[in-house]
Amino acid sequence: MIILVNVFAIVSAALFFFHKISPLAFLVSSVLWFCLMIAFWFILPNMIYKKSATFKDHFKVSLEDHHIFLENERGSKSWAWTAFGSLIESPYFFHLYFDKRSFFLIPKDAFEGESLAEARKMLNSRIKNKF
Repeated sequence: MIILVNVFAIVSAALFFFHKISPLAFLVSSVLWFCLMIAFWFILPNMIYKKSATFKDHFKVSLEDHHIFLENERGSKSWAWTAFGSLIESPYFFHLYFDKRSFFLIPKDAFEGESLAEARKMLNSRIKNKF
């Protein structure tokens, strides 16, 4: 959906540049694009994150030789490194993919004892992109 909205914005800008649409139509489409992008980037994520208790938890992650260990106030879980097929890093999270459709998010602020650079190095060395 976000790709479609951005393609719409590019097409409307090109049509305005070539004088195929009026300035008012371009203004309306730009305001629509701006509102949709604010909704996608800020409003919807905040609504989802505030409702879910999972996003309010504080996690502690331990990266060890044979597995990754995650714990919070309610419990803990560990996975062998071989359980993960791929790794993607975003500004605030590590996305650890089990397969092409299921993944696990680890917030970067969960690394207390280890520095973020060391965690990044270990994750990249242990998880080889299989797909």
